[in-house]
Amino acid sequence: MLKKIILFLIATLILSNSFLLAVDPEKHNYKPREGYVPDETTAIKIAEAVWLPIYGDTIYTEKPFKTVLKNGVWIVEGSLPEGYVGGVAEIEIAKDDGKILRVSHGQ
Repeated sequence: MLKKIILFLIATLILSNSFLLAVDPEKHNYKPREGYVPDETTAIKIAEAVWLPIYGDTIYTEKPFKTVLKNGVWIVEGSLPEGYVGGVAEIEIAKDDGKILRVSHGQ
């Protein structure tokens, strides 16, 4: 029984310490009402910042980039010139917090 109590106390201390480290009430955090990615322009800038190290400058050959907001997620895609066959870069970005949910390039 004593062993269970000691294990419970240790687990409680570990959990409470990890919570204190994760949340710092001293730090201010401003979150815009419209989320960190409020519009198409911001979504495209984030997409370019993510794509550039992956695909290089060739990503700009897929302009104009198309954006759509679905269920709180910005979907940004490249486009191909008329008559071209192939895939384009795609990215999904959470409107609320800017989290990158998916990055892909079609074939």
